[in-house]
Amino acid sequence: MDKAFIKGLRLIEALALSETPRGVTDLAAQLQFTKSNTHRLLTTLQAQGYVRQIPPHSTYELTTRIWELGSHVIRRMDLIKLARPAMLRLAEQTGETVHLSLLEDTDVVYVDKIESAHHIRAHTSVGSRAPAFAVATGKAMLCHMPDSYLERFTPHLKRYTDTTRATLAELREDIATARTQGYASVPLGEWRDGIAACACAILGRSGELVGAIGMSGPDSRVKRKQLKEYAVHVIDAARSISTALGHAPRG
Repeated sequence: MDKAFIKGLRLIEALALSETPRGVTDLAAQLQFTKSNTHRLLTTLQAQGYVRQIPPHSTYELTTRIWELGSHVIRRMDLIKLARPAMLRLAEQTGETVHLSLLEDTDVVYVDKIESAHHIRAHTSVGSRAPAFAVATGKAMLCHMPDSYLERFTPHLKRYTDTTRATLAELREDIATARTQGYASVPLGEWRDGIAACACAILGRSGELVGAIGMSGPDSRVKRKQLKEYAVHVIDAARSISTALGHAPRG
């Protein structure tokens, strides 16, 4: 085990459980560290934004960075729990695989799914990633990001299939279309051959992007007409989850 890392964690725990800022000598005595070691750890944590120094007595306390990280974990757990009823309903309505996704930089991460009962279906696994520009849940979430966000995809754009929309101009066009129709669709597989999908973003209390819900299936069974029909249910599922998270649309 990394002893320095463990000491850093113990120091964070001590600061988290303290009701007042703490000094180096005080912390060193409690944790049975040397003063120089304690000061070095505090300096490192301060440089990384986890600790701040309180003048004039050179005491230290945690910033909200730990809370911010924890809130992401809690939000993810809440999202999965709150999204389940809508996911089950959407799976029943469409008969296809249903995904719950999060946006992480240029990827989507699948955090929950319900498999289609069909023998031939879209195959993914919880915890796996996919390029956001080439999948429906990714495009749906990108609709709620600033236009400048799309520029970060430039070094990552490439063709995974013959129908991948692999230029920045095509991505911008797809996002504009998705914003207009209220959902994103991939009628011909862009990341995996033969997979059709549609998805809609999930929003939080303040209108911030939280994730996306989508359905996918083989394009031999899910044609463009079916995608448009399923999109109504996908939008309804996204709205249901957003409402459960406290989102109230304006107007």
